[in-house]
Amino acid sequence: MEPQLLRVLDTVSLSPPAPPQHASLPLSGLDADRNMLDVDFRSVRFFPPPPPSVDAHAVLQRAFAAALGLFPALAGHIRDGHVVDAGTVAVPLVLAASELSVADVDTDAPASALIDRLAPGDGDGVDDGPALALQATRFACGGVALGMRVAHALCDGAGATKFLAAAARFARGQEPPDVAPVWERRELLGPRWPPRLATPVFDGVLALDDDVARCGPYGAAGEWHEQQRQLTRECFHVSDARVEALRARLADEAGLRLTTFEVVAAFIWRAKVKANWTSSGEVVKMVYSMNISKLVDPPLPYGYWGNVCVPVYVALAAGDLIAQPLAKTAALIKKSKLAVDDEYVRSYIDFQERHRGEGVTAGAVSAFTDWRRLGHGEVDFGWGGPDAVLPLSWRILGSTEPCFLLPYGAVDERRRRGFKVFVALQRTAVAGFTEEMQELLLQQQQSSVGKL
Repeated sequence: MEPQLLRVLDTVSLSPPAPPQHASLPLSGLDADRNMLDVDFRSVRFFPPPPPSVDAHAVLQRAFAAALGLFPALAGHIRDGHVVDAGTVAVPLVLAASELSVADVDTDAPASALIDRLAPGDGDGVDDGPALALQATRFACGGVALGMRVAHALCDGAGATKFLAAAARFARGQEPPDVAPVWERRELLGPRWPPRLATPVFDGVLALDDDVARCGPYGAAGEWHEQQRQLTRECFHVSDARVEALRARLADEAGLRLTTFEVVAAFIWRAKVKANWTSSGEVVKMVYSMNISKLVDPPLPYGYWGNVCVPVYVALAAGDLIAQPLAKTAALIKKSKLAVDDEYVRSYIDFQERHRGEGVTAGAVSAFTDWRRLGHGEVDFGWGGPDAVLPLSWRILGSTEPCFLLPYGAVDERRRRGFKVFVALQRTAVAGFTEEMQELLLQQQQSSVGKL
């Protein structure tokens, strides 16, 4: 008999232990960016088995109910730039089981249908859905997968990790975090009045589009599903040693100190454009998220858990991107980072506010986000941190073809030698992109098209 892949045991409703002081809470200017506002972000974390005496489902149920007392906005609805009914909406926690072992799950397969079922389904940003939904799946080996769906308007990866880390503290029987969660979103990152644009960095990058105004930056549901049929999701295993050698060479050529992210993003962006056979005259754009917690004035308090990243863009003609030295592209990415300051952040927020409802868009972009240092190890419910952390959503920063830089799990021996890249690609570009990536890989690898 085939093992049962997934069986739902129960769905419990979680609520904060005490009603919040305010049932309606305004979002920040970054939260209300439609790139976030229209998205429910899904992820899954795989944890080692707890001791036999520990019922993981019971521990997680108690821990998350307690953590909602610190984060009551997660028990609410997103509506009209606010969290409404904060603390009064039941948060579903699906309790599931699988006859498989965690070892049977290929956590290097971003297109896996099984992995996708380990988190609550995508609510497509609907107004009436709860801002948060959770799923805990217990495997035959004792390992546990924790899936999450959260309204991106409430938090990014760093903010979600703060909530999970707080729940983990409660699970371990510890006191709440020393620093309480901070809301104050409009006060800290709200638009100025009147809105003003004091930086030209968005010229030639952001535009207004009626279709985006009607359907959002990712298109209507039918368009989104059609786009997905043209794409595949691949995993590549990148070598630290090879990246470091490339970084040192490019830094010497550019006469600049370059980071791993700048080098890898430049390399992958070029590889995607080459593999897509993009017309040389077409302007191509990349976008990445940059944490601005310490760049704004005043800096954001440590307890702030809203969206703390702004999109940063680089645009080039495809022919120039392919023809110019890679060091020059990496230097352009560095230059774009140096342009991000308090005024950049305020102007971006004001641009969104001034044109709200007019369909702000950057057009087709390749998006990059780095999950290697989000504090995953802090999420320990008492039996060890996650062995793997995977994104399940592929709509970020206005892009449907993102690239994630991901760490290996704590017990994965590859952790000492490199990191993973999850990337969405046009199906027709997979072979060419895989060939381009060989320079950076731990070992030669084939496409994973068709794997679950």
